Amino acid sequence: MNATDSAPAAAPVPASAPVPAPSHLRHAHFHLPTVPEAFASLLVLVIATLFLHTFVLQPLVIPSESMERTLLVGDFLLFNKQIYAPHGRIGSWIMPYRPVERGDIIVFHHANPPYLIKRVVGVPGDRLRIADGRVLVNGVALSEPYAAFEPAPPNPSRDNFPASIYSDPEVDIEWWRQMQSLIHDGEITVPAGEYFVLGDNRNHSKDSRFWGFVPRQAIIARPLVIYFSLTRPSSTDVDQDSLRAADDKLGHERDLPEKIAGFARWHRIFHVVR
Repeated sequence: MNATDSAPAAAPVPASAPVPAPSHLRHAHFHLPTVPEAFASLLVLVIATLFLHTFVLQPLVIPSESMERTLLVGDFLLFNKQIYAPHGRIGSWIMPYRPVERGDIIVFHHANPPYLIKRVVGVPGDRLRIADGRVLVNGVALSEPYAAFEPAPPNPSRDNFPASIYSDPEVDIEWWRQMQSLIHDGEITVPAGEYFVLGDNRNHSKDSRFWGFVPRQAIIARPLVIYFSLTRPSSTDVDQDSLRAADDKLGHERDLPEKIAGFARWHRIFHVVR
């Protein structure tokens, strides 16, 4: 008889016997959070959200065409409320402070509507004028690849600035009187603590040409990113629906996939604002 023949046979394992858990899990404990723990987690989330909303980020939707083609009607923005905050503000270590610069797009308080978005073209001390729509700062024409000039009737107060004759009732009369005291050699000097702003859609924007400078204390934020964009008509665009109707003799409705695709400007989502 061989040695292997004399070895006792292993006892069969019943089919219903439980499989032991791995050793590293035998002492692990899992439990649902208690009511105080769940409340504490919710409180932390609420505080973090309020902090971001108050000091750092806030949503905004574009209602008008004044910043086309940079910002379109229906764009939803997140903007940075911290970047222009005074030194020492809470949260400055997250998004550092810096001064307002020429070329910045800014969000600022205004009488009506309460918030406006425009682009800074003149900072304190700049000598500025506009000739035939072209902006000259300190005697040099600005390079403005972002500026758009949609068709509009001629307007001397808009296209040539500063105006010496009050010819446009949309120009604030108090601003026009103040402007006359600031003109020297056909230019206007931006005072300390003030900024001159224009809309990128130059022929369809009410801006510093019409109501004056933006005080530094009125500037509250800078747009960061477009997080969503609804397809909305613009009064300065060609009427695409009428063109489509002229080509579609039977007047068929668009297919559902086309309607879904046209619901939003998907390509603009997460587009960084510059």
